[in-house]
This record gives sequence, structure tokens and C-alpha cells, in this order.
Amino acid sequence: MYLTAIIDVYSRYIVGWGLSNSLDGGHSLKVLKDAIANFGKPDIVNSDQGSQFTCKAWIEYLQDQDITVSMDGRGRCLDNVWIERFWRTIKQEYVYLNPEDNGTVLFKGIKKYMDYYNNKRTHRSLDRLTPFAWYEYAA
Repeated sequence: MYLTAIIDVYSRYIVGWGLSNSLDGGHSLKVLKDAIANFGKPDIVNSDQGSQFTCKAWIEYLQDQDITVSMDGRGRCLDNVWIERFWRTIKQEYVYLNPEDNGTVLFKGIKKYMDYYNNKRTHRSLDRLTPFAWYEYAA
């Protein structure tokens, strides 16, 4: 299973996410479009160089929306430490503790975790506020 997440760097708020059983770019693009529809258009979108983020549809959509395309350097996970830290957190706090063989059950569990992460889990870097509280504070 492949988890795509869109994070607001300032607040660490996960503004969009989706789970798929393939790396098809269409799944990640849907997550991006939904995040933009729900939270507005960012000036820049940063990703790694995975096939779902380098495909023609992803790049063209961002360009058509006048959103700057930014990609991490090859093998440079620290170029986007915010999402990398989120990946570590969700793996350690949820995925490794709740291994699933069923995609539907995994989706439901991740959905609950995302609610916890955004609305209940405080962050030291956010003065012990939740990502949602910091996002709302900044808005």
C-alpha cells in the first residue's frame, strides 16, 4: 500500500492524504487536487522524485495552476524534512503497531490516526499546539 500525504510546512497540518495499492500518479494527483479544493492553492509544492510526482499529469497540473514545482534532490530526504518526519511518526505511532493485511482496515486506521495527528497530537515545535490549532492561528 502507498500512502500519499500533503503537509502544510508551517503548521505540520496534513491537508490531504490518500492510500492506494499502486504508485499510479492519478492517485497522488487526486490527493493534491482535493487538498487544494479544501484548503486553497499553495505557491509551491515540494515532493521527492517518485514516479507519481514526476509523471506528466502531476507536473502539468501544477504548471496549469501556476504552482511552482519543487523536487528534492536525488537521495536527499532532508530537503523536505517535514514530510519525512511525518512518515517516521506515522510509522512508529501507528503502522508498526497495527500491521494489517486488509487495505480497508488499514485505511480506516490511518483515517483515525490522521484525525489524532492533526487535531490531538501536540508538537514541541508548535509551542505544544496541534497542527490544526497552529494552522487556524496562522490563517
